[in-house]
Amino acid sequence: MDVVLASSSPARLRELRAAGLAPRVVVSGIDEGAVTAPTPRALALTLARLKGDASLATLDPNADLVLLACDSVLDLDGVAVGKPGTDQAVRERWRSLRNRDAFLTTGHYVVVRRDGVAHTASAAATTRVRFANVSDEEIEAYIATGEPHQVAGGFTIDGYGAAFITGLGGDPHNVVGISIPLLRSLLADLGVAWTSLWQVPGR
Repeated sequence: MDVVLASSSPARLRELRAAGLAPRVVVSGIDEGAVTAPTPRALALTLARLKGDASLATLDPNADLVLLACDSVLDLDGVAVGKPGTDQAVRERWRSLRNRDAFLTTGHYVVVRRDGVAHTASAAATTRVRFANVSDEEIEAYIATGEPHQVAGGFTIDGYGAAFITGLGGDPHNVVGISIPLLRSLLADLGVAWTSLWQVPGR
């Protein structure tokens, strides 16, 4: 089946490729900033669904496919924290994160369509993230890399930010932006075996 990733995130694409899939990317283009929800979990799930449905609407309605959509937010004291965007926002974010825990929540929305009939499933995964007691100088150096500005929560664990994350509780893939074990479970619920989507070289 055709596998579609409804996300522009290069990290999510890398994770899926490393896990054996070969998705094509179809970006939804929704305005994330215009979406609100009562909790970080609800926001992540709502954004994932909106992204997925928007991407699905651009595809051939008769084609069999598996569509995967995700969105991540950082839950900091019950408040959803997205992409900082500016140097000052990154600076303030990291001053509030250092030497403490926060929770990265990723909403997952899956569509499986066969013979023109679509079925969906959704769920959220949450991973506890422990942040190092970084100095102001380290924060400024991180800002200078440009990495934290356009990622959920203003950090990564697979780039420059890895040095500042001292522990995780839960699925580490989820912090990159996509929980592979959760996707396997959601697809199984929709009758698709994860291993059937593997692209094994030489086969």
